[in-house]
Amino acid sequence: MAGFWQGERARAFGLALLLALFATPLFAASAPGTHEGVASCGGSTCHGRLAPTGKTVRQNELITWQETTSAAGSHSQAWLVLNRTRAQSIAQRLGLGPAQNAKDCLGCHSEPAAARGSKFQVSDGVGCEACHGGSGGWLVSHYAVNASHADNVKNGMTAMEDPRARANLCLDCHFGSAKSGQFVTHKMMAAGHPRVSFELDLFSSLQRHYDFDSDYVKRKGLSSGIKFWAVGQALAVERQLSLYADGVHTNEGAFPQFYFFDCQSCHRRISDEPSVALTAEANPARDLPPGAPPFNDENIIMLSAIAKVAAPGEGASFDAAARAFHTTMAQARDATTAASQLAGAARNLAAAMSNHAFSRSETFAALDAVLSGAASRYTDYQGGVQAVMAADTLLNSLVAQAHVNRASAEDLQPQINKLYAEVHDTNAWHPVEFRAAIRQLAGAVGRLK
Repeated sequence: MAGFWQGERARAFGLALLLALFATPLFAASAPGTHEGVASCGGSTCHGRLAPTGKTVRQNELITWQETTSAAGSHSQAWLVLNRTRAQSIAQRLGLGPAQNAKDCLGCHSEPAAARGSKFQVSDGVGCEACHGGSGGWLVSHYAVNASHADNVKNGMTAMEDPRARANLCLDCHFGSAKSGQFVTHKMMAAGHPRVSFELDLFSSLQRHYDFDSDYVKRKGLSSGIKFWAVGQALAVERQLSLYADGVHTNEGAFPQFYFFDCQSCHRRISDEPSVALTAEANPARDLPPGAPPFNDENIIMLSAIAKVAAPGEGASFDAAARAFHTTMAQARDATTAASQLAGAARNLAAAMSNHAFSRSETFAALDAVLSGAASRYTDYQGGVQAVMAADTLLNSLVAQAHVNRASAEDLQPQINKLYAEVHDTNAWHPVEFRAAIRQLAGAVGRLK
């Protein structure tokens, strides 16, 4: 027991020291857009408490951001991972020098901040201002007695409650952008960088450090999970196609930029034995001949599913543009025009989704579209991953909106877990078994109605 209590005292001392270090916020105004650093937010009267005891907000956001045992602490570790063996090996293979100093890494593993205050540290990784915006223009007004959220946004704070603002910000790192150091090339993945995948609502839930209480709703309103999911899917497609069409990211030397394509179309088992079954499957929504590398359409599938429910007119135009894009990719050398047209259709859907109030019946219809209507399109691993995340997100949205009893939804958790297990390892992907499992979940969801 002595060792246990010694450990607890050491932990308490460490937390007290941490609190002392962050006890004095930066009160002086600075130039708008300046990133003042995490320490500027961490006073005990601001966001640096040890427990969520604040009257308006939790005020322990700093501790949540630093929690290394959960996904909520991932952003604080973003720069630290560059110092580890895997990142150093990737940087060495690419000839970038030390990963922790490489501009190709720091664009996402730290804050791209042109103007930095005295407390800014690259080693803080993805800090508060990476998401909420450089606080130079709003730090002082942020804690003023009569300040409003609208005032903060006017002074430069990012309106993270707006699904389009949040999606476009998150996509910069969680998919890619045209900014320096914010695009994971196929070359980087070949050197060992993980694949990139994006789902706005699920990722937001894993990082959440606030409560959807009455005060939050009063200050910022409340967008449902399905709205964040739908807008996130639309803007992911828009970002993907816009980058592909910009001419800078389309090719990598003599080859296409394979980042945009489905990994398993090339990375499959190869055998000349006549008895070995083919592992590639034809996809009913893509007019591609055998051997043509398919564009990664995981977000396209999801957006098509929700559009059929919430914006059928725009959805029909989107589906036509998607089919034309896939056809052009297989037949023409230059698909930038078709890519731009599809990006525009996705942009229109993002606007429609952000202004749409999703009802209980529409959320169920979206689930049915993902689990049943689009099931035949889950021929590739990445599409399967998106389908599982969508099922999880939409079920949680139904619970959060009190459309479904929590206990009833939790009865489906074993089937959700089974689907997560199906997509745990890309090398163990079995599309036939996956489609059977996801149709079973569709039947169970139908009984919740």
